[in-house]
Amino acid sequence: MRALLAAVLLAAAPATAAPLPADLAARIDENMRAAANMAPWPGIAWGIVKRGEGLVHSGHHGLADVASERKVEADTRFRIASMTKAFTALTIHELAAEGKIRLDDPVARHVPEMAGWGDALTITDLVHHMAGFVTDDPWGDRQTPLPEAEFTALLKAGVPFTRAPGLTHEYSNLGYAILGRVIRNVTGQPFEAEIARRRFQPLGMNATTFNLADVPQGKLATGWRWEDQQWKREPDMAPGTFGAMGGVITTVPDYARWIDHLLSAWPAAAPGTAEPKARATIRSLLRGEGSPRGINRPGDGNVPFCRVAVVYGGGLRVGEDCTMGRVAFHGGGYPGYGSHMVFAPDGGWGVFVFSNNTYAGPAGLAWAALMAIQEAGLMKADALPVSPALQTAAAGVERILASGRVAADPALLAINLLMDRDAAHRDAALAAIRSRTGRCDAPLLTAAGALEGTLRWRCRNGTLSAQLLLAPTPSPQLQALDWRFEADER
Repeated sequence: MRALLAAVLLAAAPATAAPLPADLAARIDENMRAAANMAPWPGIAWGIVKRGEGLVHSGHHGLADVASERKVEADTRFRIASMTKAFTALTIHELAAEGKIRLDDPVARHVPEMAGWGDALTITDLVHHMAGFVTDDPWGDRQTPLPEAEFTALLKAGVPFTRAPGLTHEYSNLGYAILGRVIRNVTGQPFEAEIARRRFQPLGMNATTFNLADVPQGKLATGWRWEDQQWKREPDMAPGTFGAMGGVITTVPDYARWIDHLLSAWPAAAPGTAEPKARATIRSLLRGEGSPRGINRPGDGNVPFCRVAVVYGGGLRVGEDCTMGRVAFHGGGYPGYGSHMVFAPDGGWGVFVFSNNTYAGPAGLAWAALMAIQEAGLMKADALPVSPALQTAAAGVERILASGRVAADPALLAINLLMDRDAAHRDAALAAIRSRTGRCDAPLLTAAGALEGTLRWRCRNGTLSAQLLLAPTPSPQLQALDWRFEADER
């Protein structure tokens, strides 16, 4: 896959607007098809989303149904398994934002069947897989059609813990099924209906459902597994109580609307600026819980590996990639299906891949495509607005540079600045730098937050920069001011 990325770097056009540059799109498509053929998977479909522009590229390949040799089409429905969890988590977070629940509520307050054995569990324990339940992918997937009455009996009887709640992340489908019951009990509606009302209908995801019976004839990508050198049909699973953890059936165009909806919450409004509460609620899905875990970047076959530090947010794994920065991602493994999604919230792009093979692992394909977009220069980090406080401080720093004296503007200095390093030493260091720069042009100010940023001057002999960090004081005051000069190579 790194060969693909190298080729993309050479061939891709500069960033302009959607759709993707043709050569980049063609290379990503070829990588998708080649991987599906090699795996082998019956069928595959993929989509690329750019914030504010929606689905800018998509593709499909192979068979939606092996028995009839029906091909995957643009509107073929796939089960996306655990990629369902983000829909459930956002609904839970919205209920909390509306004051109908608290994330630190005991679960038993809303699911009384758990009283006695589950008293220590909170809703946030379930959201972040911190409940102490045992990892249950093989078992949980097959519970999808479990009826309400049987689920109630299971909860009344109680389930064993593998460790004490709150200690560490341990992936639990049961936990998300219980969140589905919380939604049902709090809203008075089946979780499927409530999620559809809040998620699918407003976004125009008209082809998305929890119920196989809603899928038109000939539109479902049927599920298959490769065994004994032949394709074998996996049984279809009807909707049920465990659907909140993995029951969504969707299409590429519909799911692209969801990814664009998530991306739309970035960038956050500047501090003190009003924005719809819904945007902040979406961003809350990226608040992780528990200790970070290091993983190799999916699909990365290079040594040394790119390591990604990961925590579990709300239905999303959240990580810090070594080149792409912050990413959110999740897979969906299921009998007959495998899927993956990854998006860069600050860069504004997302990629997802669906397939109809049992526990297929298309994660590497999704990440390779996103990395290709980044390495082609299309993924630009959001520029933060420059606050009035930072503008005031920057003007003061320009006066300091012009005068050569850090105390040229005493009101700008926080109480610690000259205690940490006195004026004489600061002035001497600045004089040494000024002797090397030559004449400088007007500076450029960029923000790293409302109270921190960088001033850069292009000078005759190189680049001068000043790192500004303001104190948490009512008026702008510098708690740190660090100069750096990088001379041009001669």
